[in-house]
Amino acid sequence: MLNNQEEPSQIELNQDFWNTLWENKTTHWDIGYPSPAIVNFMSNYPNKNASILIPGCGNAYEAEFLVKNGFTDITLIDIAPIAVNLLKEKFENYPQIKIICGDYFEHNKKYDLQIEQTFFCALDPKKRNDYVKHSASILKHNGSIIGLMFNKDFGNSFPPFGGNSEEYLELFTPYFEIHTLEKCSNSIPPRIDTELFVHFIKKT
Repeated sequence: MLNNQEEPSQIELNQDFWNTLWENKTTHWDIGYPSPAIVNFMSNYPNKNASILIPGCGNAYEAEFLVKNGFTDITLIDIAPIAVNLLKEKFENYPQIKIICGDYFEHNKKYDLQIEQTFFCALDPKKRNDYVKHSASILKHNGSIIGLMFNKDFGNSFPPFGGNSEEYLELFTPYFEIHTLEKCSNSIPPRIDTELFVHFIKKT
């Protein structure tokens, strides 16, 4: 189903594409600090030893926040070598953080929690079903996806790609219980009224 959804990308969104953006410092998605909505949720998350994955992590501000708040098992994965090299330098003295340069869809370790922050919207829309299936496959029993998704149609043939709650319900419901899918109350100013906070729990 692609009605009322973003069109598939006409650009090959591969490693070279993303690495070039980092090389040219055209990382416009980077807000410079951890997302307030994710900070708020994780500040109340009880299991500090949960295994956490942040795919398409970029500068991974959320990871730094998590470590400072007692979390012990965080994995970052990004396809762009430049981004990964920056992360390895940034988090050199953070044993709680593992950093992987690779394709999320080829990563098969199991996790309790996957944090979604501008990764889903960076994928070609035709890969969204694959994202849902792969997320379900790498989450443990009762594992969750939490984070932010756009509630806006950008009309783009390049990232970011938007969406809406109806699309997300159709995509995720076969594999996840929809615990939360609601307008984000604490988006950053440029994204006010364009984001949904999501909390999806893997079905058993």
